Amino acid sequence: MDIKRVATDAVNETIVMTVVHMDYKGQVAKRINEKMPLATVKGFRKGQVPKDLVEKQYGKAIKQEEVKKVVDLALERFVQSERLNLLGTPLAKENENFDWDAEELTFEYEIGLVPNFEINLEAENNIVKYIVTADDKLIDGQVERIQKQFGKANPVEKVTADADVTGTFINVENGIENKTTFSLSVFKDKKTADSFIGKEVGDVVTVNTKGLFEDDHQLMDYLKVGHDNVHDLAVDVAFTIEAINVSEPAELNQELFDKLFGEGKVASLEDLKAKIKEDAEAQFAQQADQKLLLDVQDFLIENTKFDLPAEFLKKWLQTVGEKKLSAEEAEVEYARSEKGLRFQLIEGKAMAQSNIQITFEDLKAFTTNAIRQQMAQFGQTNPTDEEVQGIVARVLSNQEEVKRLSEQVVAEKLLEVFKEKANPTTKEVTYEEFIAASYGE
Repeated sequence: MDIKRVATDAVNETIVMTVVHMDYKGQVAKRINEKMPLATVKGFRKGQVPKDLVEKQYGKAIKQEEVKKVVDLALERFVQSERLNLLGTPLAKENENFDWDAEELTFEYEIGLVPNFEINLEAENNIVKYIVTADDKLIDGQVERIQKQFGKANPVEKVTADADVTGTFINVENGIENKTTFSLSVFKDKKTADSFIGKEVGDVVTVNTKGLFEDDHQLMDYLKVGHDNVHDLAVDVAFTIEAINVSEPAELNQELFDKLFGEGKVASLEDLKAKIKEDAEAQFAQQADQKLLLDVQDFLIENTKFDLPAEFLKKWLQTVGEKKLSAEEAEVEYARSEKGLRFQLIEGKAMAQSNIQITFEDLKAFTTNAIRQQMAQFGQTNPTDEEVQGIVARVLSNQEEVKRLSEQVVAEKLLEVFKEKANPTTKEVTYEEFIAASYGE
């Protein structure tokens, strides 16, 4: 057998395989002999059919099967021996006039190669690493929410300026149906708030989404509108009132502090505000890190130039998956996934360049920390090591979870490299400023 690579360009090649009779004749003959005792041909007893008739009836199919086995094995070994770094898998070129009776059988396979490129993690950039602080406005607002959440809700018959209103926003045409609770101060326009005053349970108030709140993103919270639609949505929504309550704020005392944070951990309003600030800024730091990672990804994708075997990948996409794609569907799928593929390649290069490796101990430590955080969110602040490790063992026995968590460990390690190498500009902002920067508004 003769196998060679024919390059089209730096990322596209064809593997050409020439198969001769000697490559498969022994296995075909063996299969014919195995078939003879089982062959049935009209006019002959089972097992008594002449060999030439068996070959005539079954020989072509057997030959094709055996040649395919030879070709598949040779292709696999060739890819390994050549250490080809492929995108997708080899695609057989179709040949409608293929002659199975020819002395030499030639098979061609298109392949797409991972491009050769370099990345510069230290390139000049305008990436910002945000330090998000919890300002007094945010902290005071959280204290008020705690007092309201743990206070006593007194039902009243009619909506007043200080009432909390519970009900459901509905706009069938736009798929809006969400039950929520709000105070009238949430609305941007006083006229909107006033339209609720005096209303009773069962009444319906219609409002328009355009400029409904001070920040359009609040539509995501109160109406469950997707981010892509928050600025352009201008439709009427009907709100049916289901409950009206006036809250009696909870007293900020030791009983409440212990209920919220555990016995003795918070002892005063100053301690409470410090705890709120600490917890909020820890959460903000995670969000800021995520934005930094995304910003670095976008920068590297934009500034790391390399060609992909695009046409090959579009053809390959038509052949994979349970549902075969049309050429048009593959074109759409490739456009959707190209950016992710580019960063996947860049990520691999960055890991190799920075000698990043993921060990089982890394994965176990990351999972242990994640489990402890989740348990704390549900009030289990002091689980035993035995309890935690039992959960960790169950999680890591699931291959899908291992894959998902491994990706997060990689992202965490890469983030540390990016912080060091990309040398982003540090900027301290409030949470409101961070949200504005995150959404480009």
